[in-house]
Amino acid sequence: MNPVTTVSGTAYPWGAKNIDTDVIIPAHWLKTITRAGLGRGAFETVRAQPGNIFDDPAYAGAPILIAGDNFGCGSSREHAAWALADMGIQAVIAPSFSDIFSGNAFKNGIVPVVLPQEAVDRLIEVAKDQPITVDLETMTVTTPFQDRFAFELDPFRRECLMKGLDEVGLTLARDEAIGSFEGEMAEGRPWIAGRQRLDATTAGTA
Repeated sequence: MNPVTTVSGTAYPWGAKNIDTDVIIPAHWLKTITRAGLGRGAFETVRAQPGNIFDDPAYAGAPILIAGDNFGCGSSREHAAWALADMGIQAVIAPSFSDIFSGNAFKNGIVPVVLPQEAVDRLIEVAKDQPITVDLETMTVTTPFQDRFAFELDPFRRECLMKGLDEVGLTLARDEAIGSFEGEMAEGRPWIAGRQRLDATTAGTA
């Protein structure tokens, strides 16, 4: 997972409410065994509509999505976060998120930014022709018009995002401590490590 400290650029000024994970990535895309390419299926039903925001050249490659209340509701499919990441989304701004989606976003390096509806409405207006910046250092969302909206994020999740640590990365970061613990466990409780059984088998064949 790549470290995320600042996400800045064009934003999709969408604002749609109660967008569930089946809208983010339809079920027939879940057959894949890889995350690559899921961005092509992101918001498929929305993209089927003429003049939709996701196919508007003005927002092509936007790293930020501004959505409405209760974003990511519905099923717990992590493919929704995978699809957003594959289409280049690094931060989603909304008044609220489904808890499961928020967790999946965090695990995949996407910053879920919760702001009041008034702030979201303002950002939607600005994003129509101006960039937005999400800063994890200052915990703010800013615009070229000096708008400055503070948001909160769990300190542990913030640290993981800024250091680029997913669950695998967190485990590897503790490799030395884990190895030390396993060594002590093998010495103090050899039956757990299987050493006693191995010694008995060796003795029986001597």
